[in-house]
Amino acid sequence: MTPEEVMLQIEKEDAQFVCLTFCDIYGIERNITVMPSELERAMKNGIPLDASLVAGFKLDAKIDLLAYPDPDTLSRLPQSLADEELGAAMRMCANIYMPDGTRFENDPRAILEKAVKEAESRGYKFNFGPSMEFYLFDKVETDGTRHPFDNAGYMAAQPEDRCEKIRREICIDLRKMGLQPESAYHEAGPGQNKIKFRFNDPLRAADAAVAYRAVVSSVASRHGLYADFSPKPLDKLPGNSMHVNMSIECRDGRDRTPDIIAGILQKIPEITLFLNPQKKSYKRLGRDNAPKYISWSDANRSTLIRIPAYGGYTRFELRSPDNLANPYLAFALLIQASLFGISEKPTLQKASEQDLFEADPKTIGKLRPLPLSLSEAQAKARNSILVHKTLPDKVIEAYL
Repeated sequence: MTPEEVMLQIEKEDAQFVCLTFCDIYGIERNITVMPSELERAMKNGIPLDASLVAGFKLDAKIDLLAYPDPDTLSRLPQSLADEELGAAMRMCANIYMPDGTRFENDPRAILEKAVKEAESRGYKFNFGPSMEFYLFDKVETDGTRHPFDNAGYMAAQPEDRCEKIRREICIDLRKMGLQPESAYHEAGPGQNKIKFRFNDPLRAADAAVAYRAVVSSVASRHGLYADFSPKPLDKLPGNSMHVNMSIECRDGRDRTPDIIAGILQKIPEITLFLNPQKKSYKRLGRDNAPKYISWSDANRSTLIRIPAYGGYTRFELRSPDNLANPYLAFALLIQASLFGISEKPTLQKASEQDLFEADPKTIGKLRPLPLSLSEAQAKARNSILVHKTLPDKVIEAYL
């Protein structure tokens, strides 16, 4: 959209507020609200922000950064994120710039855009479709114990599944924002849910993942509930994942999927820190269908990467990431690992057809494990050429 088209759309919607959103380096959404009368100036000159107060944005000198709205991301905020008694509100993602007009290198959107442009220059277009799990808990805790909203299990139906109405509201609100949820269902844990997104280009997919967390939390709060995205909310029950579905379009028409899978399998130890960035991330891996070993298969859900049976297009699914990952950084690193696989063509290991949660020691002994602690993941990332190529030094230092 042009700035002129943006202003016409805001007038058509009779919007009273415009929320400009961006993420810090940990994927936490930040927000600046401007009046529609100020938006045209913001698109031309940016909105100043204090870099010292945003994680990973602090500069050596005390200078302001500038947030520029991205016209192509304009959408109307749904009721869950806007009090329409105060008037309609719109949302736009913002790109962060230096005062001299150059992109701020630590801006997660800039990091992902750089990886996308490199892939496109080599003739490859990636698509991503995250599927993100969350628990719904009652807000009132008894004796410090969290109480799931229901006791239903995997793909349960009403009335056992009490979360169905909430998932539908979440999907409706996402669609109002121009996002594309593909399916929604109850997951294996009590009060646990999953919503899958239709594949999209990497930047839009990452934008959708960030917006999704905000919508889910707001809809849950409207029902007097708390949405928990953390990797292991309940010690003895399944954790929350952010499975990442990937596909690629190649200019030469060749199928590069085997090369990409081989590249990701080789580089996954080095990038795990950014897919599973906190200590509690490692409580999930190796338990309740969360992978532990560097492996792949056509359909085996115990492997790290699987190629599911799915109609309409070919994709593969990476099952290790969790919702604490910054999706912009995660997708950028996965693109670079894929490009490594395409260019270097590492040997693709044999597919793992056994259930790796039940496999014998001889089978397991042939496989490399993922990093199984935060400190181990940090050690793997510290000297990674791929990580240093993809991420600015200050972002890496913050995660280390």
